[in-house]
Amino acid sequence: MNKKSFLIFIIAAVLFSLPAEAQCAMCRAVLESEESGGAAKGINNGILYLMIFPYLLVGGVLYAVYRSRKKAKAQGKL
Repeated sequence: MNKKSFLIFIIAAVLFSLPAEAQCAMCRAVLESEESGGAAKGINNGILYLMIFPYLLVGGVLYAVYRSRKKAKAQGKL
């Protein structure tokens, strides 16, 4: 996969993503009893916020590996 098609794939994935509910069954049952739904929305946003960090960590590690392999290849070690 070349860089151009990878970039197009990433842009398409971001543009055509659908919102998802991230609550577990127990959280949903407790929070549905509230009439305004403000707490449920806050809990859902908090869960989504916490889900970002594992992806950032994995992405950072993969980028570091990519950069080190690219540097080694440039120096002729691979």
